[in-house]
Amino acid sequence: MTHRNAYLTDELEAICRQTLDFVAKEVQPHGLAWEEDGKVPREVLRQMGGLGMLALRIPEELGGLGLGPVASAAFAEALGSSTFAGFDVTVLVHTDMAGPHLVNSGSPEQHERWMPGVIAGETILAIGVTEPGAGSDVAGIRSTGKRVDGGWLLNGRKTFITNAVYGDLTIIAARTDPDNRYGISMFLVPRDTPGFQVAKKLDKHGWRCSDTAELALDDVFIPDDQLLGTPHRGFYETMKNFQNERMVLVGMGVGAAQKAIDMTTRYTQERAAFGGRLFDLGAIRQRMAMNQAKVDAARASMYHAAWLGEQGVDNARAMSGVKAWGCEVVNQVMYDCTQFHGGMGFMRESAIERMYRDARVLTIGGGATEVMLEEVAKRSIAAS
Repeated sequence: MTHRNAYLTDELEAICRQTLDFVAKEVQPHGLAWEEDGKVPREVLRQMGGLGMLALRIPEELGGLGLGPVASAAFAEALGSSTFAGFDVTVLVHTDMAGPHLVNSGSPEQHERWMPGVIAGETILAIGVTEPGAGSDVAGIRSTGKRVDGGWLLNGRKTFITNAVYGDLTIIAARTDPDNRYGISMFLVPRDTPGFQVAKKLDKHGWRCSDTAELALDDVFIPDDQLLGTPHRGFYETMKNFQNERMVLVGMGVGAAQKAIDMTTRYTQERAAFGGRLFDLGAIRQRMAMNQAKVDAARASMYHAAWLGEQGVDNARAMSGVKAWGCEVVNQVMYDCTQFHGGMGFMRESAIERMYRDARVLTIGGGATEVMLEEVAKRSIAAS
């Protein structure tokens, strides 16, 4: 078999093909309706669960496939071909942003209780870290967890939380040691927990078919058996998964950018203009060629950073750089592809218009470009 890159095994190639086939048949024909509803139907996620697509990173002893970061990179890139990034992020929050916390920090009892539903797509996960006053600065969160008899009492607000409206289990970060800036703990909070509710369903520029909300926690009692991991160590657990979160955002963006290039190349080769085709104009064909080169480079950098992580090498500088540059590249590509669709690119009926909107958040979510560049800069100084 000829692999698309040196990092993909036969197994990962098969996962890519399965994912590409799934989104072509089960997502693209229905995505516009989901955009109107602001929701990915749970039956679709259950279908993915039945195909094993939600268990790539879950250890074999817990019922998963036990694969590493490169599998997530490949999965995210294949999802990105859907042209509906709201669908992509609904899945990836479950598998790669919230899921790893349960996998890495969960007790055997918590794994036994929750993991079968997570794998099957019956228990959809959300991760509640971001707050109205704290985004990329995780240590700045103000939600509190106070020790009480038999458990913890949570209070606070979370915002911009994906899967929060229709999700089943949210992993909530709360400050449990008020004297320590990093004294944060993580809690498993089921949707029907008293005092835990959706305060506001949020209306977004893009990612329209993903459900996003502001959450309110008012004296939410969480028993000790729903504390996730070690008390006051949640900040470090969150940091540990950040590279994975950044990676899959780049991955879905790269997949979407490649789809946009393919769509735009086809459109410009078919569009008659000035006695020929749009693609005959050197300004267009060369800019699209440069876009392809940039996407190829972003893809290669992402897989290399993923591979470093899989080898146990600290990939924070590499992945932060990929997140910063790769997501900016995706936005540049979407800009050009929209431009070269002309007036049709500005119409809501065209896929490229949606993809252009969906890409914008990639330079913001999971660590803004400016924050990522600071991460690179700090490590560059240390390395010099």
